[in-house]
Amino acid sequence: MVAQTTSSGDQHMLSASSIFAPAKLNLSLAVLGKRADGFHEIESLMVPVTLHDTLSVRATTALGINLRVIFGGRLAHPSAAALRRDVPSDASNLVVRAAQALADEAGVEQGLDVELVKAIPSGAGLGGGSSDAAAVLLAASRAWKLNWPRERLAAIGATIGSDIPFFFAGGGTIASGRGEQIQPVTIPPFWAVIACPAVGLSTAAVYARCAPDVSQHGTATRLAQALSQGRLSQALSLLHNALEQPARELCPEVERLLADFTRAGAVRPLLTGSGSACFAMTRTFMEARHIAARLEAAESQQQRLWPGVFVVRFSGGY
Repeated sequence: MVAQTTSSGDQHMLSASSIFAPAKLNLSLAVLGKRADGFHEIESLMVPVTLHDTLSVRATTALGINLRVIFGGRLAHPSAAALRRDVPSDASNLVVRAAQALADEAGVEQGLDVELVKAIPSGAGLGGGSSDAAAVLLAASRAWKLNWPRERLAAIGATIGSDIPFFFAGGGTIASGRGEQIQPVTIPPFWAVIACPAVGLSTAAVYARCAPDVSQHGTATRLAQALSQGRLSQALSLLHNALEQPARELCPEVERLLADFTRAGAVRPLLTGSGSACFAMTRTFMEARHIAARLEAAESQQQRLWPGVFVVRFSGGY
């Protein structure tokens, strides 16, 4: 959702917009092979959820992309200090790279001031960086009066990050190729609990330990069909993440967190993306809240260090 406003203050500020950048969950993730270009061939059922970052974007007369990062939501709480992992504000941030790529492609002779309020933990497999990049492409296109279609912006995003095109789909999607090929699917509403360990994981390190398995081809489609037809028991049996075992091996906290999910009453908890966040699907908010409360109690009593526990629902995206 984008809110367009006009600035009446600094004469260098031309226009402003704000946009939410949702997190994502991988309900299934199959790694089918290693490609000649170095990427992995994947197939994944992905959904946006209501946990989100917020970007405020202002066009400026001065050239350049200026990014300010602050922490909000759960990440602003002292108990979640371990989740405030380094988020760069220079050209290495996908937000800056995406905005600059759009400016170069469009020949824009304006700059951009971006305030990014991070509520999605980094290094957790929740897609925060990619979602932020997609959001800034949409917001900058409006702020610079380009109003380019989503398809054109998604194509720019695909050159920067494999997950970025997903966030333009506006709902459930089966992603394939290296993640940039997207097929929208219908997913009914559901609730989920997400928990994040105090440590993150390197995507490259997790993929490096993953053995491709072509037998999982088609799982995403079968899972989407089961969910759309309300067959939750079958859907839970189809939840799969090929990166979960490598993540368990690299990060003992993932192993312990998944065990704590089960003790809290979750059915088939799963790693999302390359981790380190894990989640469990539920039918109702009360089920999700019950699991979250038990996870939070375990963190407090046993010092398991799950500083980020979030109750979310399936979102329609931007």
